[in-house]
Amino acid sequence: MGTDTRTHRLGILGAGVMGTGIAALAIGHGVPVILTDPDPGALARAEAAVTHQVRHARLVAALPAGVLPGELSLGVSPEDLSGATAVVEAVTEDFDAKAKALTAAAAAAGDGTPLLSNTSGIPIDELADTLPRPGDLIGTHFMNPAYLIAMVEVVEGPRTADTTMAATEQLLTRLARRPVVVRDAPGFVTSRLLHPMINDAIRLVAEGTASAEAVDLLMEGCLGLPTGPLRTADLIGLDNLADALTALHRRTGDERAEPCALLLEKVRAGDLGRKTGRGFHDYGRHAK
Repeated sequence: MGTDTRTHRLGILGAGVMGTGIAALAIGHGVPVILTDPDPGALARAEAAVTHQVRHARLVAALPAGVLPGELSLGVSPEDLSGATAVVEAVTEDFDAKAKALTAAAAAAGDGTPLLSNTSGIPIDELADTLPRPGDLIGTHFMNPAYLIAMVEVVEGPRTADTTMAATEQLLTRLARRPVVVRDAPGFVTSRLLHPMINDAIRLVAEGTASAEAVDLLMEGCLGLPTGPLRTADLIGLDNLADALTALHRRTGDERAEPCALLLEKVRAGDLGRKTGRGFHDYGRHAK
């Protein structure tokens, strides 16, 4: 395989967990990033998080040796994305929020600039309805932490242009990610299978069948999962999981996808998982 010698400049909308993880991935591979968020505080936290994640990725040899890091630029307006060769949308898992972010990105980016939605399950064609150039949109479902997990679920919408697909695959190859292309549907493949299973695991805890620790130990030790479902939920973020389940339930009618009461109770209490230090497991105040 030849070396990609083109100049990439990645724009990212949203300085949360996924936005910072994707930024760290790109910077660690020498790709400059424009990270935007309307909250200056979120940008300040993201800058520190990206630095930490790049350092961690290097320590575990998850980045290529000898590559100079890409430059990180911060901005509070989508207009700062002008000049990006591709834009990743990584805002909260809410249709209106994503549609607003993508519309702003489409206005800032040039015609034909790939718009990559990191949605975990909202159909790409629904989001494409809100855009002036539906062919520019594609789904790229990065897993958390994006700088460590080398596979990306790529969702080709019915109107995704061939040029968008090709540019997305080239970018992911540049970032040493392996794209696996699936067709558009609610939840795609990973969330359609994983999220209801996590919801079932939470129900077992709520019913008193087993503790969160026991559920995770059994799923890891007996079924070979690398991480138990409740630690996975904590990594996803319980608020993000609840939003994704709600979207899946609304679009499929699958009762297993209706967020269970214990999950919603934890979200209301602000126990959102690793990012807050507590979810179904405790991580300490400084675990982010």
